[in-house]
Amino acid sequence: MPLDPDLAAFLELVDAGTSNGTQPLHQLSPATARTQYDNSTLSLDSDGMDVASIKSLQIPCRDGNWIDARLYAPAIPAHDGSLLPALLYFHGGGYCVGGLDSHDSLCRALAALTPCYVLSIAYRLAPEHKFPTAVHDAQDAYRWLLSNGFSYGIDTRRIAVGGDSAGGTLATGLAIAARGAGWPQPILQILLYPCTSARQDTGSHNRLAQGYLLEAPTLQWMFNNYLRTAADRTDWRFAPLEAADLSNLTPAFIALAEFDPLVDEGIAYAERLKAAGVATQLKVYDGMTHDFARLGNIVREADLVRMDMAQALARAF
Repeated sequence: MPLDPDLAAFLELVDAGTSNGTQPLHQLSPATARTQYDNSTLSLDSDGMDVASIKSLQIPCRDGNWIDARLYAPAIPAHDGSLLPALLYFHGGGYCVGGLDSHDSLCRALAALTPCYVLSIAYRLAPEHKFPTAVHDAQDAYRWLLSNGFSYGIDTRRIAVGGDSAGGTLATGLAIAARGAGWPQPILQILLYPCTSARQDTGSHNRLAQGYLLEAPTLQWMFNNYLRTAADRTDWRFAPLEAADLSNLTPAFIALAEFDPLVDEGIAYAERLKAAGVATQLKVYDGMTHDFARLGNIVREADLVRMDMAQALARAF
């Protein structure tokens, strides 16, 4: 299927801006890149859906620091006053950009449509905080939610994990870590175009290296900021396809984009999960690029994937 026409027109504008001197993310300082990424959300994504409440939280980490989090309560509470399930969500941005604000609309939608609580995590970013800090923050957030969710009205027996891009990697890595550590498994992993491979050398990486929103130089800039050494690339916490054993994991819903450099490795990960006996639903969205779930002002598929994610969550819960 061809690239979505609205998305193609948007990419032409992006290309024209670059031709006129707009610097891509990989040519900016991390601080400037973060500001640019967050500011772009205001024009690219739709306004967030209504939720009952939003609470700002701080979660303790194993190294004595704290990370920010945002808890979204659905606008339709349980009628009998019972506890509600929750999605623990990790934003994308290649471990270098993104945060609570850039993914506010997406998290609101998931809370409202499922309905469930959504706890969005502002894990620490690179290059200030290199691998595996984000991994540890994700694990610490999960264990905090298991221990403290009840006091916020959350049924800690019904927790799902999810994320987009690098956040999807953190989510599925958390499922693997929970199995290995004997922690309660989440009941579902929602993976939006996750990074799963140690090397960016697939056919889709070669075919879609330029001109499709996520470009090869930017992706490597992000990974080079995040990783400490070349050896980190083959650590399954960075590249889940490197995990020796993917059996006995929680079921997965994997959403990919046809024109995303990451699509081949996402398909490969889905196949590995299925081969290991993990119940896995894979959907590739035709005509879409990486990050389309946050392009609510540009493509209708942003609403579609949010609904699909919410339906997968509702079935699991």
